[in-house]
Amino acid sequence: MMQRTLKTPIEIVGKGLHSGKRAALRVSPAVADFGIWIQRVDVTDRDNMIPARYDHVNDTRLCTRLANDAGVEVSTVEHLMAALAGTGIHNAMIEIDGPEIPIMDGSSAPFVAAILKAGLKELDAPLQAIRILKEVSISVDGFSASLSPSEKIEIEFAIDFDEAAIGKQSKTLQMSNGAFVRELSNCRTFCLRRDVDMMQSAGLALGGGLENAIVVDGDTVLNPEGFRRDDECVRHKMLDALGDLALAGHPIIGRYHGEKAGHRATNLLLRELFSQPDAWEMVECTPNQWHDLPGAHIKPTDFVLA
Repeated sequence: MMQRTLKTPIEIVGKGLHSGKRAALRVSPAVADFGIWIQRVDVTDRDNMIPARYDHVNDTRLCTRLANDAGVEVSTVEHLMAALAGTGIHNAMIEIDGPEIPIMDGSSAPFVAAILKAGLKELDAPLQAIRILKEVSISVDGFSASLSPSEKIEIEFAIDFDEAAIGKQSKTLQMSNGAFVRELSNCRTFCLRRDVDMMQSAGLALGGGLENAIVVDGDTVLNPEGFRRDDECVRHKMLDALGDLALAGHPIIGRYHGEKAGHRATNLLLRELFSQPDAWEMVECTPNQWHDLPGAHIKPTDFVLA
């Protein structure tokens, strides 16, 4: 089965969640085996190309931030990476005119909508994937995450918050037949009301608001429209996990389990995985494996924004 890219470029303008600054994004088609790269077009005095890879993650507080060897950074990449992985885009050139990918509505939905409108193009090169051969896990600071063998890409996640509006939530999904697009892509990031002032006083979440995040205060959801789904919070965690796993550079055939996990946990898990050469192998996708990948069999009718 073959690698894919976009048929035509997409352009999106929004603002950064943490910087609050305008951010203009362009995602263009790329040739086979290019992978996913991010170019900071506002940086002209040094290398401005950043590989979208786990080993270039240099911060995981509240979002995933990437950096190159020249110290050029881009943050909040996880929702766009989830959209690319979830629609089966394996090669793309991302251009951004500032330090942060726009947050849009707090989910992957605007990116998915633009990708599906642009269309997908098959390339003349076979698709390779990372197949998990044995369980690899990490556990630190009260959270845990693992990857274990499976014939399909599966994500299982559990969260537990004192806030009654969230509480305990768990979900398991196979990322096949457009499941990401249908089940996860429109699920928004969330935060606790008590944390908002703390983040903004630290210079973070300056672009945050009810238009791009769910804000919870005890048993109350402050957003007038409420949740898009009853378990939107755990679904968003699954969205984040797929985006962070996409930084492996290839689709992962295996089962991801996260327990109170976040960006840090998934990045530590990938680093642990690649430190154990006997825990994984690179395989050329068979037709059966391709049918079970997140981007297979996507139809525009699968997509629901809200």
